[in-house]
Amino acid sequence: MSGTQITLLGAIAGFTIYLGLPIGRLRRPAPRLKAGLNAVAIGILTFLLWDVLTHAWEPTDAALSDHHWGTALGGGAVLFLGLALGLAGLVHYDRHNARRLATAGGSPSRQLAWMIAVGIGLHNFAEGLAIGNSAAKGELSLAVLLIVGFGLHNATEGFGIVAPLTGEEQRPSWGLLGLLGLVGGGPTFAGTLVGQHLVNDTLSIAFLGLAAGSILYVVIELLAVARKAALKELTTWGILGGLLLGFATDAIVTAAGA
Repeated sequence: MSGTQITLLGAIAGFTIYLGLPIGRLRRPAPRLKAGLNAVAIGILTFLLWDVLTHAWEPTDAALSDHHWGTALGGGAVLFLGLALGLAGLVHYDRHNARRLATAGGSPSRQLAWMIAVGIGLHNFAEGLAIGNSAAKGELSLAVLLIVGFGLHNATEGFGIVAPLTGEEQRPSWGLLGLLGLVGGGPTFAGTLVGQHLVNDTLSIAFLGLAAGSILYVVIELLAVARKAALKELTTWGILGGLLLGFATDAIVTAAGA
């Protein structure tokens, strides 16, 4: 299988995110449906946060086990820096944008959807790196299995992006949904392309750290939305359902030995 074919399959794996985006155009969904979608998004993103941090910490953990103190310190520092930049960066961006929205007008829900897309996009870039790295090492069967697994997984992430948009007075346009999907899913294609030519653990850790920080901030924001809905029981089951979706779609990747 050629590098071009691997890159094309990586693009397909990323753009399965579009499967969940049309739900954002639902007209006047019941409050319980909106709260349920928000809760499922929290569950999916919480799984992603755990998954990202687990993969980001693996090189440092291995270095500590082998008593390679310099490598462990470097990996841990890169992870922490990426985490801090991802979290603090969105905090400051959100604060700046809130002031702009207050003066110019705008939708906080759309702003939250953009932040979710950015966080997922950073995560998907790291996934693309894994696909590209596997292909670069000649492990084509693993690369293909990763593509299948990530493709299934990304299909659930579209729900997470559009959860804040359901029930908006002004329905999101198809163009907006297309851009959100490009930001969230496109980095899988870019990561696959880069990963075939650059095998670098430090770069991967840095992007995973950025993704974890961004996703953590978004989870905090979605929890605030869930609290306002005041549907604790539904939110709890929705979060559990989102977590189960995350684990279920990740099973193929785990079976591949990733």
